[in-house]
Amino acid sequence: MNLHPRRLVLPLLLAAALPLGAHAADASESEISREISAELAEARKEVRSELAAARAELETGNLELGDGMHFGKSGQRSRADASLPKAEITPRGDFLVDGKAVAVDARQRQALLAYRRQVLDIALAGIDIGERSAQMAIDAVDRGIFSLMLSAMTGSLERNLEKTIKASIEPGIIQICQGLPALHASQQLLAQSLPQFRPYATLEADDVKDCETDVRREFALN
Repeated sequence: MNLHPRRLVLPLLLAAALPLGAHAADASESEISREISAELAEARKEVRSELAAARAELETGNLELGDGMHFGKSGQRSRADASLPKAEITPRGDFLVDGKAVAVDARQRQALLAYRRQVLDIALAGIDIGERSAQMAIDAVDRGIFSLMLSAMTGSLERNLEKTIKASIEPGIIQICQGLPALHASQQLLAQSLPQFRPYATLEADDVKDCETDVRREFALN
């Protein structure tokens, strides 16, 4: 699911270059272009299919708590959290710890469902950003495969493509950061209402405060 721009470029170029080796020396450029375009069209379909499946799985599966909600510096605490039993929120609002349901009342279930929805909305926004990045990379290759492959040899392709993709996705990532205060507030209320949830309330105020600044710094440095 991690569709970082740097991880997109080389596999796409490889997929585009594979038909070249299969052609005889007298193959025309147009024939090679058609082969490459067909490969890239298939890549577009695979991206759409895989991410559609990921969206469906998020909506219908259990939401696992813990490492998945680390942001910024809090990601460094994953080893400490590894000792915690697995905790999940089901689509019905059940709270499971180590596979066993924790008793919750109607108000707690409502809070669990609201928190689950907020987390899913952030995750879905991230998938949208990943899909946009992947499609941009594919489109860039499809528009001019031969000149792009020449650029790749000099190292300019990856730099230029990454710069373009980052400029496109930065606003979406900033928007995710701007949604974190509401998520943090819901998490804190739920932790107060449901003591068994407290160890899994891993999103901290500093993470929320620093998110937008960290994103802008990361994008400015690259």
